[in-house]
Formats: sequence, C-alpha cells, structure tokens
Amino acid sequence: MAQTTASPGSVLTRRFGPKWLSGLQDDYRKVLVDEWSPYLGGILLVTVAACLMAGGLFWGVFGGLRLWGDYLNNAIGLGPALGIEADLESPLMHRISLMDITLILGALSAALLSSQFRINHPPPLEYVWGALGGTLMGIGATLAGGCTVGGFFTPVMFASPAGLAMLCGLVLGAALGLKGLIWTMEHITWGATAPSMKAEPMFKTRYPLFGFLVLAAVLWWGSAWLLDEDSALASRGLIVLAGFALGFILHRSRFCFSRVFREPFMTGDGTMTKAMILTLATGITIGSLLLQTGTVDPYLAIPATFWLGSLIGGVVFGVGMIFAGGCASGSLWRVGEGHLKLVVAVVFFGWSGSVFSAGLRYFGVLTPRLDLDFLDGMVEITMLGYQAYLPDLLSGWGLSYLVLFSLLGLWYGLVRYNESTERFTVR
Repeated sequence: MAQTTASPGSVLTRRFGPKWLSGLQDDYRKVLVDEWSPYLGGILLVTVAACLMAGGLFWGVFGGLRLWGDYLNNAIGLGPALGIEADLESPLMHRISLMDITLILGALSAALLSSQFRINHPPPLEYVWGALGGTLMGIGATLAGGCTVGGFFTPVMFASPAGLAMLCGLVLGAALGLKGLIWTMEHITWGATAPSMKAEPMFKTRYPLFGFLVLAAVLWWGSAWLLDEDSALASRGLIVLAGFALGFILHRSRFCFSRVFREPFMTGDGTMTKAMILTLATGITIGSLLLQTGTVDPYLAIPATFWLGSLIGGVVFGVGMIFAGGCASGSLWRVGEGHLKLVVAVVFFGWSGSVFSAGLRYFGVLTPRLDLDFLDGMVEITMLGYQAYLPDLLSGWGLSYLVLFSLLGLWYGLVRYNESTERFTVR
C-alpha cells in the first residue's frame, strides 16, 4: 500500500490531538504551505523595499555575490593578480552580502515550514548550464551596475531610466536565451537524464519545527542588532529582518524575475509579468514620495551605466538567467530550497562578477568621475554611462510619472496581447 506524506498541519493535529485544531491546521496550510499569489508577493516585496528606502538603504543582490567571488578568488590565489584587497569586509557586515545571506535563510525557513525543502539533483547537463548561466549573469550585472534587482527593479523605484534600459535588454536577452536553450535541448543529449529519485528524508516530518527554529533565531538576531545603540549595527539589524522577509516572500509566492521575462516567450503566460508591472507601479508611487520628501538620496541606488551598460548588460544577463534557470534573487531563494544547480549558478555568478569587475577596473571602464555641472546632483559618469534620474532629466515629477507609467502601460498591453495571440512566443 502506497504511503502518503503527512502535511505539517496533520502532524500538528496528530501530535496534539484535539479535533478543534483542524481549523489551525487549515490556516497553517493556507499561509505556510499553499502557494501565495504572485500579486500578493509583489506587493509584499515592494513594501519591504520601501521600508529599506525609508531607512536610507536599498535592495540589492549583486554586490554581495561579487564580495563572495572576491573571497573565492583570494582563496584560489587569483586575488593579487586581479587587484583584490587581501583584507575584505566581513560578509556579515557588508550590507548587500548580509542581505543575500538572510534572503537564503528566509527561503530556507519558508521551505522547511511548508515541508518543501529537498536537495534537488538535476541532470549533469544542468550543472553545465548553471555554470554558463551564472558566468553570463556575473558579466551582465557588472556591465549594468546590478542584476535584475540592483540594475532593473531598484533603479526603476528610484525613477532612473537605467532600470528601463536594462528592462529592454532583459527582454531581448530572454528571447535569445530561450532560443539557444531550445536548440541545445534538440541537439545535445549528453547528461540530460536526471538521477533517480531518492527516498523521502527521514526527518521530513520535523521540517516545520526546524523552520520555526530558523525563523525564531533570525528574528532574535535582527531584533538584537536593530535595538543596538550603535547606529551602524542597528542598520544591519534592519537589513537582517528585511533580507529574511524578502527570501520568505519570494519562496512563498514563487516570485521570480526570470519568469517575468521568460514565460511570455516560452508559454505565453503573462501572470508573473503582470504581477511585476503591478509591483513596479506601486514601487514607483511609494518611492517617488520618499524621494520627493528627501527621505533617501535619489542617486544612492542608481548605477552609472545609462544607457549603454544597462542595455548591453541586460542582454547578457537575460541570456544567462535563462540557462541558469533563475536570476540573482531567484537563484538565492532556490538555493534556500535545496536546488544544487542554482548553487553552481550562484558560485559562478559571484566568481565571474569578481573577475570581470576587476578587468573593467583595470581598463578604467568602471572608474567614476563627478561632473558638478551635469544635471542637478553629484552625478557619477563612467565609460558605460552615467547616473540618470528622470526628475532631473525632465525637470520635475510630472513628465517623469507620465513616462514611467506610460511605459508600464505599454508593457502590460504587449503582454496581454501575447496572452491572447501567443504572437511573441518562441517556437
């Protein structure tokens, strides 16, 4: 007779007995087991991002991965040749690295609470695609000044056309990447067979307990730092809590930037894309209020890559995320869920980002200079572009709102048209 896997709620009911706990079991399943709507996930994500903005911070991913790549290059002896400092900042003190670490912990907690954590062993060829995709994402993020979060999502919240330029690059890169991936599936047969499934982990019934322990530990950690008298440590406490929340939300809603750009071309489904459009519309509105009140410096999270670096970087990154099976944040939350392919992608993402950044620094491509007479702020300029802020470019927020929301409306219209006609699907 086949065995069925008990849900976390049924384990709770069986352990404590009373039938009145069945209601608690249903609520547990709805909140911590059943998948959340991507629309809800997007709104929650932008809420956390806005809290970071209100604290003078921003959501990023690539900077932390690049630091991990710097550590890796130092460990294998490439650091001196690449000009990487021997005494690097601690991964727990570096703001973006800390956010990445706690994002993984948030996804891990959510996966355990829902009993969905599992070490996923893909076919051997998928590891190759993970390495290739991660390498391309590291190169693309370096060119664009950030990944899908730091080069696209956050700059759009900060009213920067750099995010819009990367958006165009990501769309093109996703289409090219999907064509390339389909070709490899049709012509490469080596390593395409997945290993046999292993038995269920013996401690799976205890996963919810482990998930609660991770949740409690991180909440204690973040709260202790947040309430510390040291302002630097207090800001790190906010990052711990925000990063954990981001990972938890990403896992529960399965919100994935890669799917935003991939699904319309692959299946015609625009659900995740429309959720992203709603998220950006909300983020632009909230972000503009914080920017206009002076709560946050508008140039804090705008990369000096508009338009060349953002566009080219978006294309390269888009191809990479298709082969990797996830973007930067998507790769991290899937690592927390137990996907080994994405572990490989993250390692190569950080390593290539470190190497390519060192190369561009050597040739002066990323060397910033300030032009006090350019626009209205202390604008950084590099060989890849400059820090572009729409209210400065368009002399106010009126035209900025018109441009941003018109482009979101156009994107929605194209996605909705494709859902009905599948005109843009890759065949």
